[in-house]
Amino acid sequence: MYNDITACILSGGKSTRMGENKSLMKIGDKTVIERLKDQLQEIFSKIILIANEPEEYSFLKLPLYPDIYPGRGPLSGIHSALVNSTTDKCFIIASDIPLMKGEMIEYLISYKTDKPITIARANGFIQQLCGIYHKSLIAEAEKILLDKDQAEERSTEQKKRKCRVLEMAERLGAEIIDAEKLTFYSEDMYYNMNRQSEFRYVSLRLSSQVNAAQKKVEDFSRALD
Repeated sequence: MYNDITACILSGGKSTRMGENKSLMKIGDKTVIERLKDQLQEIFSKIILIANEPEEYSFLKLPLYPDIYPGRGPLSGIHSALVNSTTDKCFIIASDIPLMKGEMIEYLISYKTDKPITIARANGFIQQLCGIYHKSLIAEAEKILLDKDQAEERSTEQKKRKCRVLEMAERLGAEIIDAEKLTFYSEDMYYNMNRQSEFRYVSLRLSSQVNAAQKKVEDFSRALD
């Protein structure tokens, strides 16, 4: 159990492709975000939620904070997490990565580096919404977020520039781990759930994991009889 790092769940997406709030969709008797909370509680003593609809998430009974600069993408959520956390380091994870393995979380936490960001490359992308971020990033994150006001005056081509989180990572440096070389790696770890078909896939995967865990318990109980 880690006491010196805060787990921060980002649930600020608009879920336009899903058609409903994907964090609150149920798999069995629990919502997607509840399942993530349960997983994180096995690793972290401190968990906070970053979301802009507090009434929708009150059932989680987690400290909840909105974006300080709303409507500016995932960097806004990371910025709010860093500002509102009580520890120097935060483990940031988006609520729509429901198949993340605990081994990967532990690996990111324990990886030794002096850089303020620790993230992974997997499935052909840098996975910036699951990683370690340090409070020292606050000023730079704020600078990039405020710069968005000036972006409206730039050309269309300039507006297509890279994700703002990756922009910050490039400016300040990030430790980028090749997740695909890890023994516990699976493509599902970073599976991003945005559409109904993807939700159905996640439901099947999580249901199979629950069934497998229940079978292990039953087998163990029978062995004791």
